[in-house]
Amino acid sequence: MLIKGASVLLGDELEYIESIDIRIQDGMFYEIRPRLKPKSDEELVDCAGLLVIPGFVNCHTHVGDSIAKDVSLSSTVDGRIHPVFGIKPKVLKNTRQEHLASFMRNSCISMMQGGITTFVDFREGGICGVQLLKQALSDLPLRGIILGRLDMYHTSTQIRQDEKFPADMEQNLDSLINECDGIGISGANENSTSVLRRYSLTQKLRAIHSAETQESVHTSRRLTGKTETSRALCTKPDFLVHMTYASAAELASVARRSVGIVVCPRANASLAEGIPDVILMQKSGCTVSLGTDNVMINSPDMFREMDYLWKVTMGIHRKPIDPKEILKMATVNGGKVLHMNVGSMGKGMVADCIFLDKHALDLEPMHSPHASIVHRASQSSIRAVMIGGEIVHGGI
Repeated sequence: MLIKGASVLLGDELEYIESIDIRIQDGMFYEIRPRLKPKSDEELVDCAGLLVIPGFVNCHTHVGDSIAKDVSLSSTVDGRIHPVFGIKPKVLKNTRQEHLASFMRNSCISMMQGGITTFVDFREGGICGVQLLKQALSDLPLRGIILGRLDMYHTSTQIRQDEKFPADMEQNLDSLINECDGIGISGANENSTSVLRRYSLTQKLRAIHSAETQESVHTSRRLTGKTETSRALCTKPDFLVHMTYASAAELASVARRSVGIVVCPRANASLAEGIPDVILMQKSGCTVSLGTDNVMINSPDMFREMDYLWKVTMGIHRKPIDPKEILKMATVNGGKVLHMNVGSMGKGMVADCIFLDKHALDLEPMHSPHASIVHRASQSSIRAVMIGGEIVHGGI
């Protein structure tokens, strides 16, 4: 396929190019430069008037709770989503699997129609939970990165005693990792340090929630005398989720270890648990990406996530984040955190992209493309979505 005359956000710095041609071959971006000549057997598409941007990478979701949208809005964080005694696990346990799969599939379709081409899901329920999401994705082109989880949580006493990883769970862990793309750990406060270190030996992606709430930070100190983030780092994670209450020293440590951070500002706000300090994360040298978190709490909408992050950070710090940096959190940085060739438009990258109508009512006139996407664009601005070189939604 040869796309002619499109405006593009090019490369890892999302450089705005007013008009350029894009050749897609074998599902990858093969050439991006002016005045490309079509080959005899090549599909030619005129994209004048369209802005092509990388597909969104939603780095943190829990689509399993799609059936529980807005359940118990007045509860605490633990009361709603704690993996042992929260409302969420009770709802999931008492819902038929085919109903869960149906609503998970709906959330996946919603993501795809909103320009999300890759998403990362923390999948509860062991192997059965992983297989359920695979079932929901089976006929969809959306790229799901599934991080499984054992249904094993330690008590406070077990954590204080630093209980070892149970020998009879070793085969379960190996089977789980073989079934999915890595491990998504609930948090340090549900696992002994020995167990966290055992998880560090797994050979695929590793991620863990950390410093989401003030209470979780205090709990770690009370149980172990150590910070929650220092214990989370025992897993040698590829990325940490939330870090809403991480200290400057912890963020510096994360940056030194080249561990990514995924922030979910709308979820934190919805749970009345503060706003992540993205400005401090950036100053510390952290690679920050965006996620939409639980569908129970939020719609999986990256346009809303970007807009909210810019505005709430402006309201708190009274100085803006460059909209380009926020857009990178939704695209380029996601690919970096996942160590995948997604989230950026350049030679050798997977051909995932969003075709935006530059003349959409909410976007025209587009004086600042990055700001327009972050502040004004929505699903209604999308003409088409491409995943792996194939149009999967809309048309051009």
